[in-house]
Amino acid sequence: MNRIGRSLAWLAALFVGGIAAAHAQTGYPDRPVKIIVPIGPGGSYDLVGRQLADALSKRMGQAFVVENKPGAGTVVGTQAASQSEPDGYTLVVGGLSNMAFNSALYSKLGYDPRKDFVPVALIYKFGYVMVGRKDLPQASLQDIVAAAKAKPGSISVATAGVGTGQQLVAAAFMKAAGVKFLEVPYKGSPPAFTDLLAGRIDLFFDSIAAGLPYVQSGQARGVALLSSKRSPLASDVPTMSEAGVSGLDVDSWLGIFAPAKTPPETIAKLRREIRASLPELKERFERSGGEAWDLPDDKLDAFVASEYETWTKLIREAGIKLD
Repeated sequence: MNRIGRSLAWLAALFVGGIAAAHAQTGYPDRPVKIIVPIGPGGSYDLVGRQLADALSKRMGQAFVVENKPGAGTVVGTQAASQSEPDGYTLVVGGLSNMAFNSALYSKLGYDPRKDFVPVALIYKFGYVMVGRKDLPQASLQDIVAAAKAKPGSISVATAGVGTGQQLVAAAFMKAAGVKFLEVPYKGSPPAFTDLLAGRIDLFFDSIAAGLPYVQSGQARGVALLSSKRSPLASDVPTMSEAGVSGLDVDSWLGIFAPAKTPPETIAKLRREIRASLPELKERFERSGGEAWDLPDDKLDAFVASEYETWTKLIREAGIKLD
């Protein structure tokens, strides 16, 4: 083949390759997409992953399949996602635990949430509630704070384990209120609630979805919400700001993240389809005690970075480590 022939063949190959690449971008997804949930079945991460997978499968005509990959909290599944091919076919449910907490809790983490992931969409938001035993002598949050300041360690608070959201929210409260509780660690929320309902523990912080059923049944007292607004599920429970402790408008969040270097066209398509799915997900999320959330695309990076800085600073100041 002469030089002209070789040049024409090269141009033809380039043209065909460009068409194929363009088709791959616009045709996404053309095979099943895996959404890694970095915890076991049940809980908020699993809820978001499964509900979104169902909605996207219907909208995009391709299967979105959830893979629960628990281990070391949320580390194992998130690390696996960070090492996957950045082609849009492996996504991960991300929240405060794996995208903020872990960086401060572990000295050596196998992934960097700031460098290894890009936020695709944040879609679910929920608050925490301070729950008290029903015969707690203090009548209000201000009374609890006053008693704790008068005698540090006299009021006990359960935690669901070192490095859990429940422990870190309790730490955030103690810092904001300037008090020191007696921390009693448990292996998860169920045993903590067992002792709270039995009157052996004074306080516990957990998600609104987990805590409010005990409040609504009269088995425990709802003291205050760590949230930016009251919950329609318990409109008589005030927020922390309303009850006298400011700086605790803490809304936990969850969303979908993709490995860094995932094609921008793929990210953009996912964002459009996820946003279009939110009206369908709104009622389902509200039934779980949370709410659908649509953070604009141009605010995603700054928001996640701010949450990372806020929580890693608090964890380091509190001296909480998992290794």
